Amino acid sequence: MEPKKTYYAVIFTSLRTDGDKGYAKMAEEMESLARKQPGFLEMESARDGLGITVSYWESLEAIADWNANMDHRQAQKNGIKTWYSWYKVRICRVEREYEFNK
Repeated sequence: MEPKKTYYAVIFTSLRTDGDKGYAKMAEEMESLARKQPGFLEMESARDGLGITVSYWESLEAIADWNANMDHRQAQKNGIKTWYSWYKVRICRVEREYEFNK
């Protein structure tokens, strides 16, 4: 099934440093803040060693606005300094989707 409208996915893949060091609280705050941003659609996340968080957005402009959010910028700086040993960000246009649901 084709999606009703093209949208975008930001794929954040990361490896964490040892210990929490305030990470869980920050992650919860950032998800709550992202959900309030204009153009935010949804978020999915999984971590088992390698962490993958995918957030979905209506437009590239909405992604840029989220990236420019001052609280998000501070969390990024803290991530580089404290929480991540490595990460990669990919931004993709979603042109087609389908799912299975039993």
